[in-house]
Amino acid sequence: MTPERTCVIIKPDAIHRNLLGEIIRRLENKGLKIVGMKMMEMKTALLEAHYAHHKDKPFFESLKHYMQSSPVVVLALSGFNAIEAVRLIVGPTQGYKADAGSIRGDFSISGQANIVHASDSQEGAEAEIRRFFSQDELFSYERINDTVINSADER
Repeated sequence: MTPERTCVIIKPDAIHRNLLGEIIRRLENKGLKIVGMKMMEMKTALLEAHYAHHKDKPFFESLKHYMQSSPVVVLALSGFNAIEAVRLIVGPTQGYKADAGSIRGDFSISGQANIVHASDSQEGAEAEIRRFFSQDELFSYERINDTVINSADER
């Protein structure tokens, strides 16, 4: 099986609440591999490209303000069924609907201040990774546990 890649944005509310380490720990504990990571400010042009599907909605201005209230941390992750695995760990978009044990279920009750963004499809993930990372910011490496994970999935 070939691993897939996905993109996660750790949002301002998580940064303000010192949840960065906890979120990364949960993703790594699942077996996902970080292949890109950076802290950045979300400039207006980047925000408008990323949230183009919300641009005409009444909450767009407050979304921009929220996403620019602090830096964010963007991760490119790799793993088998990475998109589905991350979405399970993250929970539904509205924190108040998320199960306890998920990132949003444990740390969010909001729809907008919902701790993280997670790619929702293969196409979306690849587009988001290209949007936030240049090729020289993405890494390929073997972890010692990759052999165990890969061989177990091939059985």
